[in-house]
Amino acid sequence: MATEEPNSKRQISEECIINRLPEDLIEQIFLSLPVSTLLRCVGVCKRWLNFIRDPEFVATHLRHAHRYALMFFPQGLVSGKPYPSEGILVDEAWSPSVYAVPVIGPDDYLFGSCNGLIALYTNTSTIKIANLATRECLHLEKPAKNARGHHFSFYSFGFHPVTKEYKITHFLADSVEGHPDCKHFSVIQVYTLGGEKWRDIPTPEALSLDSVRNSGVVNVDGTVYWLTQDKTASWRHAVMSFDLSDESFTVIQLPADYLGPRRLLIRDIDGNLCIVTAQTDCYDFKILLGELHIWTLDNPVEQRWSRKYNIKTPPIYIPGPHFGHRGRILTQSSVRVSSYELIGENFEFSFSKTAELLDLSPRRLYNMQSYICVKLLVCLDAYKKVGIVRKPKQQLGWQSKKWEAWENERREVEKLRTNVQKEEHDLSELAERMFKMYQVLVDKPLAISERVRTELNKVLHHKPEKPNQGISTSGVSSSHDKKNEKENLPCKT
Repeated sequence: MATEEPNSKRQISEECIINRLPEDLIEQIFLSLPVSTLLRCVGVCKRWLNFIRDPEFVATHLRHAHRYALMFFPQGLVSGKPYPSEGILVDEAWSPSVYAVPVIGPDDYLFGSCNGLIALYTNTSTIKIANLATRECLHLEKPAKNARGHHFSFYSFGFHPVTKEYKITHFLADSVEGHPDCKHFSVIQVYTLGGEKWRDIPTPEALSLDSVRNSGVVNVDGTVYWLTQDKTASWRHAVMSFDLSDESFTVIQLPADYLGPRRLLIRDIDGNLCIVTAQTDCYDFKILLGELHIWTLDNPVEQRWSRKYNIKTPPIYIPGPHFGHRGRILTQSSVRVSSYELIGENFEFSFSKTAELLDLSPRRLYNMQSYICVKLLVCLDAYKKVGIVRKPKQQLGWQSKKWEAWENERREVEKLRTNVQKEEHDLSELAERMFKMYQVLVDKPLAISERVRTELNKVLHHKPEKPNQGISTSGVSSSHDKKNEKENLPCKT
């Protein structure tokens, strides 16, 4: 009997208490946990593993997941020094605290973000799909045709909510006499994640690659949107859409209100397709001037637009493809990245009301990209069994030796920046103390002069109106007479 009791207690302790709860309550508990905790929970028991990896739970977790703003800075030379590609996450509350994205390598170019997965164009022969939460990476073979005409801005990555498929699209530049023509394309190459090969989808007509490069590409609800030239339209442009489900094309006309020649940008604000228009600087078309208009596509079938925002004196640069999130927009000015609240349909932009997120220096201006992403439990193992998957080359990523010097320099710069901030803080405290001492020194003479003035007023208050009035002269006369009497007295013999 004594041996049975410890065994029963051991059996009860080994049995997980949570597993006794109802299924819906267990789901609510898991939904409240962050992805990092859920990834540890999958190793507790087989039931938890199956529960957390279940596609329905993953889809439900996606609807409750926190959204992050992901800012990407492509590699480049600044003052002759190489700087690698870098991604930075900003939390849902637009907090100034930032987090690095380690799955982005120094030579990678980001071209899409969807359901916790990001798509990266590499300088090697592969495309990388990475999970932000698990840091898993899947390397896919690039499309074989026209390799010299590749550019990361010609790729896009999206997810269709009905078919549950992830697809990569590539605008294939036309070939002229064996050489790529980077001005037009007539084929979209499509790869479905988990498939064996890329497929060619012909476009209705030759479309402009310049418009894609200058205006951008967005994915909204399983449809790819970009701008193309349309000489018959008042705007001289139209929106072209490509449905990821049936892989069909549709032309969407822009709003009827035409306000003259303006730069057009296609953007995503809170999951809505938007057209951003503004005048540009005559010397640099990336710099926006005048009033900024933001149009929202309310109904793709009816092609109905509405002008959502009119912003006076806007920021000079609009990052993309995701321009806004949770009622705020990302802005870039000189060396700072900030967020700004959309406070109404018509308002004037003021830099004094922006919330600074990070300092850009010494990076190049006007090349930042912005995305909205989540941390999700999407597992890439199911997509790794196809023949198109390739192994990454050795020394790929942050271990690359050519970036070691940059890493050391960055650490020194960060250390120097920390010391400068500390010195600035100490100087501000010293300035505050000196100001208080100055106030004391200024106030003390004022207090003394005020006291002297008070005492003087008291004296003057008791002083007579005529100084000689009431002063007797009898004393003076009597003394003068006594002196004369003494002089007239006879001398005694």
